[in-house]
Parts: sequence; structure tokens; C-alpha cells
Amino acid sequence: MKWMELVTVAGATLVSALTVVVLYSLGVRLTAIAGDVRQSNPAWVRPLAYACFGMCGLAILFGLYLIIPYFSK
Repeated sequence: MKWMELVTVAGATLVSALTVVVLYSLGVRLTAIAGDVRQSNPAWVRPLAYACFGMCGLAILFGLYLIIPYFSK
């Protein structure tokens, strides 16, 4: 069995899952900060939250692109 390939795939899976979770949770946190009416928040907080959600979606779409054989032909 090719153990190095297994370790490579496991590492890539761990890194990509961690990236998606961190981007999504950062987007949720920034959305909550932007929605807080008691503070005066900078104007860049909400667009940054949406950018985090967008990058999370792009990472998911890239993963689907890699998994589905129809797209990689």
C-alpha cells in the first residue's frame, strides 16, 4: 500500500476542512460584529464578512470540481 499518498490525502483533507470551517466561522463572527448596534463599527466589517463567505463557497466549489469526474475531463 502506498502510505505516503494516504498521508498526503489525509493532510490535504484536514487542511481544506479546517480552512472552510475557519472562513465560515470568521464570516459569522464578523456578521455579528457588524450587526451590533451598540458599537460604531468600521464600514469594512460587513464586506469582509461577505468576502469570507464567498471564499468559503469558492473552496467548496473547487472541492466539488476535483471530486466530480465530469468536470475534470
